[in-house]
Amino acid sequence: MVAIGASAPPERRTRGRLPLSYLVVAAVLPLVLLALYAVMFGIRQAPAGPVVGTPAPGFSLADLDGRPLRLADLQGRPVIVNFWASWCGPCVEEFPLLKRAAAEHADEGLAVIGIVYQANSESARSFMQRMDASWPAAMDPGGKVAAAYGLFGAPQTYFIGRDGTLVGQSVGQFSAAQLDQQIAAIIGKEQP
Repeated sequence: MVAIGASAPPERRTRGRLPLSYLVVAAVLPLVLLALYAVMFGIRQAPAGPVVGTPAPGFSLADLDGRPLRLADLQGRPVIVNFWASWCGPCVEEFPLLKRAAAEHADEGLAVIGIVYQANSESARSFMQRMDASWPAAMDPGGKVAAAYGLFGAPQTYFIGRDGTLVGQSVGQFSAAQLDQQIAAIIGKEQP
């Protein structure tokens, strides 16, 4: 019998607690299993994309109407390269911003290029029409351009200066303010 105010016997105080060694194994085991999985199934890091301040990777694709679309043909102009997909919710929100930017900066030579990511040409064409987008969009067979740019997923946008140098990038959805800032950098204007 235990007296009132006395502590419980030691065997009762430790009941229900796991030994420290079990906790260590439980914490380390998932990491070991993940490492083994990566080795066995060849998980690789995403390819490294271009670095800001270096030349943007060139490409030569066909737009949705079969016309050639080459980055080299836009040398001397500020360029936005936007990787997008018809199934991408954030892309729906970005398209009106790109449309506004293309119209506002047309006199400054701004070129917008869309590169379709993991979607078919029919859905891409329908999306461009629904969004009333006037810039060229191209399919990327085999994802070679996406790999050259180190694409993580859609949307992802690259901002290229008049000299062909990568000036900035946006991984994921950009805001109107972020877009304006990047455009000012590639056009060569100071942001107010």
